[in-house]
Amino acid sequence: MTAIAPVTLRGKYVTLEPLSMSHHDGLVVAASDGELWNLWYTSVPRPEAMKAEIERRLAAQEIGSMVPFTTRLNDPVTGEAGKIIGMTTYCNINAELPRLEIGYTWNAASSQGSGTNPDSKRLLLAHAFEALGCVAVEFNTHWMNFQSREAITRLGAKQDGVLRAHRRMPDGSLRDTVVFSILAAEWPQVRSGLDHRLSKKR
Repeated sequence: MTAIAPVTLRGKYVTLEPLSMSHHDGLVVAASDGELWNLWYTSVPRPEAMKAEIERRLAAQEIGSMVPFTTRLNDPVTGEAGKIIGMTTYCNINAELPRLEIGYTWNAASSQGSGTNPDSKRLLLAHAFEALGCVAVEFNTHWMNFQSREAITRLGAKQDGVLRAHRRMPDGSLRDTVVFSILAAEWPQVRSGLDHRLSKKR
């Protein structure tokens, strides 16, 4: 697999489009929905740090280690079509296997539980397995982020293990990282589960 090219992925509820600096203001508004930076077990940028975070992700894209996306709503019924609700990425890309991680994901508090997250994961997983030919897709999260751990498990990912004292958090604490993965052979079953979940929404 050569370097992953930025791509726009459109699903039922959301569109994932290549991150750009033009998304800055919308991302600040999205992060402010719930003041997500106050969740100590996450790394959501504060408004004043959003520009630097976008620059960091775009720099990682330049060297081939990350492909960042901005998440937008599709639904025109609510009058919010095109509204930015968060960010996600392909990261820790191993082009030789190929294998990658889906991570650095956050969504506005008001969008949580609406079907936007499983729709986003459906898009990213389908592209990874069906277009890029990945042998596995990984997910990492903080041991204390029980909401994230439950959401990853509901996708159909299996827990590989826990990396203790794995990363330093912004507040100086050490993070135990829970590692999950989905293998290519498991993707058809995971895809069916996601399609079932999304069919029940609205």
